[in-house]
Amino acid sequence: MSHPLTRVLTLLELLQTHAVLTGAELAGRLGTDVRTIRRYTAHLRDLGIPVEAERGRYGGYRLARGYRMPPLVLTNDEALAVVLGLLAAERLGMGTAAPAGAGALAKIERVLPNALRDPLAAMQETLSFTAHPVPAQAPESGVLLALAQASRAGTTVAMTYRSRHQDHTERDMDPYGVVFHTGRWYVVGHDHLRDSLRTFRIDRIASVAPRTQTFNAPDGFDAVAHLTATLAQARYRWHVEVLIHGPLDEIARRLPRSVVSLTDRDTGVLMRAQADRLDGMAHLLASLEWPFVIHQPDELRQELKDLAVRLTAAAERAVGELAL
Repeated sequence: MSHPLTRVLTLLELLQTHAVLTGAELAGRLGTDVRTIRRYTAHLRDLGIPVEAERGRYGGYRLARGYRMPPLVLTNDEALAVVLGLLAAERLGMGTAAPAGAGALAKIERVLPNALRDPLAAMQETLSFTAHPVPAQAPESGVLLALAQASRAGTTVAMTYRSRHQDHTERDMDPYGVVFHTGRWYVVGHDHLRDSLRTFRIDRIASVAPRTQTFNAPDGFDAVAHLTATLAQARYRWHVEVLIHGPLDEIARRLPRSVVSLTDRDTGVLMRAQADRLDGMAHLLASLEWPFVIHQPDELRQELKDLAVRLTAAAERAVGELAL
């Protein structure tokens, strides 16, 4: 890296990818000295690039906050990561209402070198996903970002919501979290209008405005677990509750969150699940090495008894009894 111009461009790339770097850090990476770094940063300022220098123990060089570089330079690996992210957003239904993803992908494709353009085009044409999104109207970008910001800041929002029956309501909400699930965006939080924990589809929210009041989400609240449990409750026939007497970490490794929800209690681990049929739940419980107590439904007890009879018969069956 002997050519000064190469070093200046490398310095610019370092400042783009790091919040702050000291003169000594930059000098070490560029193989030069601190005085030369000061000269390089002066060159960048002459080109209209606002490089700021701060003195002191925690000082260093950085690009001015809010400054946006006109050219976007990506390595081959970075370009692949961006294209894959855009393709995943498009195929899985994670895009917003505006065609931002398609526009970003088109811009990247226009500036790709030939050596990378063809492989990425092949990736775009051949890439498949096993998950199939539920067709739904994508949310507005502004609404989605406003909810995410309010959730992080703990700020109540006012929103206009359209129900599935096309009824419009004005309500305040404390957004605890934003979740993307099976092709749709949801926000989970405390609804002031109903004074309860609610889940709303974000594509049905027409507008969001921040309020002055703030909130604290419940300790340990899991927006994903609440959403999946809420959706499952409306879809499945059986609501299952079983108290398992075993360590939470080990039980969680055996029972994935996509299947059950687990809550640590003084008396054990409370497992909640939804099911269309109870025979599969009986097999799941029988596979555990820890004792458990069924809270509900009572019908699950009979399923376990029937399973025990079948297993006992299989254990006592002699060799050749099932031969055809």
